[in-house]
Amino acid sequence: MKHFLRMFVQVCLYFYCKCLWRCLKFVVRKLTGQCELQRICYNTKPGAARTMKIEASLKGSKSKRLQTSVNVHPDAIEKTIDDIMELKRINPDRNPQLGVSLQACLLQIVGYRNLIAEVEKLRREPYDSENPQHEEMLLKLWKCLKPNSPLKARISKQWCEIGFQGDDPKTDFRGMGLLGLYNLVYFAEWDTEIAQQVLTDSLHPKYSQLSKAEWEKKKFDKAIGYSFAIVGINITDLAYNLLVSGALKTHFYNVAPEAPTLTHFQQTFCYLMHEFHKFWIDEDPLDIMEFNRVREKFYKRILRQLQNPEMALCPHFAASESLINM
Repeated sequence: MKHFLRMFVQVCLYFYCKCLWRCLKFVVRKLTGQCELQRICYNTKPGAARTMKIEASLKGSKSKRLQTSVNVHPDAIEKTIDDIMELKRINPDRNPQLGVSLQACLLQIVGYRNLIAEVEKLRREPYDSENPQHEEMLLKLWKCLKPNSPLKARISKQWCEIGFQGDDPKTDFRGMGLLGLYNLVYFAEWDTEIAQQVLTDSLHPKYSQLSKAEWEKKKFDKAIGYSFAIVGINITDLAYNLLVSGALKTHFYNVAPEAPTLTHFQQTFCYLMHEFHKFWIDEDPLDIMEFNRVREKFYKRILRQLQNPEMALCPHFAASESLINM
């Protein structure tokens, strides 16, 4: 009986707050002469803060047309903006900047949803050793990371040198499918110097605070290093979870002036790999068995950072100067 009463009270409070909020919005509109979408666009600077408020406003609208506007095809965004302006009785000639701002927000919102679909498709596609394109990418990974050490055979223990578990890497991609390979190749090809340094350090972590004797003793202990490729696949999983949970909206809405793309996701992966490597060294784990603890701690730190609406994990990747004018 107590449980039923508690649920009843919660339901009543929900509807009360919902009705109160809508009444408040109505009063504010009458006082300001602006709808909620106008107030957001005019009073909030472009980026995650604005786009996330627009997204919440559209999804929380009592109008089905507004609710579904966040799920339209990118080609239908302009028509959707016209529908929103008509529904809200906003004169586009008197509010030309509003349409531009709404379009930028919708491009980001729809683009984020489409990026999830693209990433999910890659994650679900298994590595196929019979596929020439898959094999070509795998060999490119080796060449980028070990340009001065030719691979003697496709099936080889040499793969362990870049952090795979056995003599055939194809079995290591099971969890993340082609997505793991795509990310590793992107890191190795476009951020080659850092990728090679991280690989070297993962084999022999640098403990500069130790004496020479302590370093000589500890540098051969591979337990305090990690397997570069396996960790890369694991960090791909971390980035994937940040994406599908919506946590990366803060970052992408701040760095992508329009729709976030797979390239934005891969750049974020590069940042996470580099940051995790530094975090691993700072944590100074006793052995590889502490990996899950360190990873979870790192994941929570990234989540905390993304709670800041101003956050851009890797702002140097941003092509966001055009955001100023939106």
